[in-house]
Amino acid sequence: MSIDLKGRVAVITGAGGGLGRSHALALARYGARVVVNDLQSAACDAVAAEITAAGGEALSWPCSVTDRDGVFAMVQDVIAHWGQVDILVNNAGILRDRTFAKMDLDDFELVLDVHLMGSVNLTKAAWDHMRERGYGRVIFTTSSSGLYGNFGQSNYGAAKMALVGLMQTLALEGRKSGIHVNCLAPSAATQMTEGLYAEEDLNGLSTDLVSPGVVALAAESAPTRTILLAGAGAFEQAHITMTQGVHIGAAPDAADRIDAQWGRISDRAGEQVPESGAAQYTHEVNHPDRLRQDALSAA
Repeated sequence: MSIDLKGRVAVITGAGGGLGRSHALALARYGARVVVNDLQSAACDAVAAEITAAGGEALSWPCSVTDRDGVFAMVQDVIAHWGQVDILVNNAGILRDRTFAKMDLDDFELVLDVHLMGSVNLTKAAWDHMRERGYGRVIFTTSSSGLYGNFGQSNYGAAKMALVGLMQTLALEGRKSGIHVNCLAPSAATQMTEGLYAEEDLNGLSTDLVSPGVVALAAESAPTRTILLAGAGAFEQAHITMTQGVHIGAAPDAADRIDAQWGRISDRAGEQVPESGAAQYTHEVNHPDRLRQDALSAA
């Protein structure tokens, strides 16, 4: 195997079952020392025992990712025990699916707290340590529900798309310190998907078929600012793009011109993946339509 994680320490949240367990076992097979985090100590202990029985090294650490003090204590204890934290897999999550009209806002907030703030808590706890060491691999778990929407999942979709925005910025901030930050959007049959899809639809969606993507994103050779989609043994990449659009300027009928030109505005020919948010401003200020107009006015 060309990927070698020997000597690396990985923390995986929600690792007591489902995708997290598969991620933990896969990283351990590639040599990583693994911290198994979940709500229930028995589940953490069981996965840690599996890793140890297979010849790997693992620590069991039960706590909620929403418990900021508990998460910070976990990271500090892991550093004290193994001297480092190299890989974070932010996997813990819950569902509270309902249409937005029927959703209790407490359930909306709870999903954001677990998925978004839970990921923020773990990443913040290890961030300065990674910066000081000049190395880190951070993986956030996004979802097609965030990237593309899914009926009845406004809370889940909002949290998952927020993680993409977090990834985009942390990848920029972490680059100079050797920290690569990416997102994984998995398709897998887990406890969270029970009852949502027919059994035949979930055939072939083993969690074990997703975890190779986590290993690749945890490797020294991993990219940064990548949204990797994974399911049923297939892997794709998603992009947040910007079309060339049109320049309309300060015309008094600007809104009407926009309405008349949705076709050009949405035309994906020549679209780009901006290097950062500043690319939007730069593109708009230097829009080809505007430059042509300026040139004609000066002629």
